[in-house]
Amino acid sequence: MNTLTVPGATLHYEVGGSGPVLLLICGGVYDAAGYAALAKRLSDRYTVVRYDRRGNSRSPLDGPPEHQSIEVHGDDAHRVLSAVGVTGEAPAHVFGNSSGGMIGLELATRHPEQVRTLVVHEPPLFELLPDRDHWRAIMRDVDEAFQKEGAEAAGRVLAAGLQMSGGEQGDDAERIPGGGPGSEAGSEPDPETMAMMARLGKNTEFFLGYEVPPFSTYVPDLATLRASQVRVLPAVGGASKGEPPYRAAVVLAERLGASPVVFPGDHGGFGLHPEEFAARLHEVL
Repeated sequence: MNTLTVPGATLHYEVGGSGPVLLLICGGVYDAAGYAALAKRLSDRYTVVRYDRRGNSRSPLDGPPEHQSIEVHGDDAHRVLSAVGVTGEAPAHVFGNSSGGMIGLELATRHPEQVRTLVVHEPPLFELLPDRDHWRAIMRDVDEAFQKEGAEAAGRVLAAGLQMSGGEQGDDAERIPGGGPGSEAGSEPDPETMAMMARLGKNTEFFLGYEVPPFSTYVPDLATLRASQVRVLPAVGGASKGEPPYRAAVVLAERLGASPVVFPGDHGGFGLHPEEFAARLHEVL
């Protein structure tokens, strides 16, 4: 476990395993521990790097909470890669889930020399969807609910808008017991998962109030991505067909002239099916 001072925050990051660098970027309310089970199954083939996004868990901001930007978070990912020695001579593989995938897109846009392959798993790129006006209205409602009534009300508005069968965003914390990111499906959570669960509740307010509204307006620079040497692979969960992040990944693939890669499970398949998910990710990489 390490800390890295960046403009406006101090980042907690973890490194394990050996081989080519694989950076795992979490989304939602998750932190580095959300990838514990996945990292365990990949560390025999990769140097796995994972971190807490600024403002979440063990990566405190220098000042009070404020609206976040994908651009700043993309630079954070760049600095984490630099801290572990990733250069243009040996670029890293990157996997990002949900908003972590959006951060990965910005990383690849701003610092393509550091990225060899980017797997973008179900990014909520609502601005790419044909019903973007609908999503803009929902995000305004989420922001208004947060300002007037707090995180719980904002979470209800978001969940009602997304209508995701597997749970998403603020509901993530409720999915962990008996099969979360740090434990085997159907088992009791291990100590690392229990510690993470305690942190996720605190992350929910920051996520709903300071990440969801501004992140929802993000539009990746597709022309730059198409022109770069980075291998960008949009990905979907086999069990989440038709859900908003799934649809966004499909549109992203179409815009990049690719076909979406299918992974086991739903939006949170990396945690619920770590064995199968790790095997698929290794195959793709």
